[in-house]
Amino acid sequence: MSHQPRKRFGQNFLHDQGVIAKIVNTIHPQAGQTLIEIGPGQGAITLPLLEACGELHAVELDRDLIEPLKVSCAGYGRLHVHQADALRFDFCELQQGSQRIRVVGNLPYNISTPLLFHLLEQADCIEDMFFMLQKEVVDRMAAGPGDEAYGRLSIMVQYHCRAERLFLVRPGAFNPPPKVDSAIVRLVPHRTPPVELLKPELFRQLVNQAFSQRRKTLRNSLKNHLSAEAIQAAGIDPGLRPETLSLQQFAALANAAATSAPV
Repeated sequence: MSHQPRKRFGQNFLHDQGVIAKIVNTIHPQAGQTLIEIGPGQGAITLPLLEACGELHAVELDRDLIEPLKVSCAGYGRLHVHQADALRFDFCELQQGSQRIRVVGNLPYNISTPLLFHLLEQADCIEDMFFMLQKEVVDRMAAGPGDEAYGRLSIMVQYHCRAERLFLVRPGAFNPPPKVDSAIVRLVPHRTPPVELLKPELFRQLVNQAFSQRRKTLRNSLKNHLSAEAIQAAGIDPGLRPETLSLQQFAALANAAATSAPV
């Protein structure tokens, strides 16, 4: 398939056969599963996934890639291509019965974070997700308190999912080669949230507020939500910075804010 990668779509096409085989083996697709690939591109993993499971859904924005993809995959199984923007796509619509969907893809670097948040909103219908992302993003997703990469993305991803870094993919595996390393991550949505939240939207606001001013202490960054005394009453030192707090501690702060009088 001959196609000039388009920068506006963040296209970097995977071509290393060893990496492709490793990704497909890691996903371990099975017949009867509802598997959805985001951004199939030139079909590097589309064809082996389709061959393994017999049926595959693909969400592709670039219409010029769709017909060549269908031609190259003809005879390997049933390929359903949805010409759509993954940022607006309703993945749960493809769920069949009670069986949850599986989502995979080499996510465009330029939309990876908003796309992850879009998928997290639909986590109830998802069994697991395997993504190739910029290594820095994967590091942030899997980071713990005190890690340099720890932040808003870490907490919000880990509230919804178990995040597991799998392996590194070097730039030479792509055409054109990106300027950064990539990594494969597996996300498994929690069936029971790891923390109980009285007001999930307030939790999101509070985490966002804390990390938008991450150099400030909680006393200062959260002053619109909680007084220093209320933070202390929740069992947390108001002199701490947000990158030192666990998911459980942020949940405690959010729940305290949900039950306290307006500051």
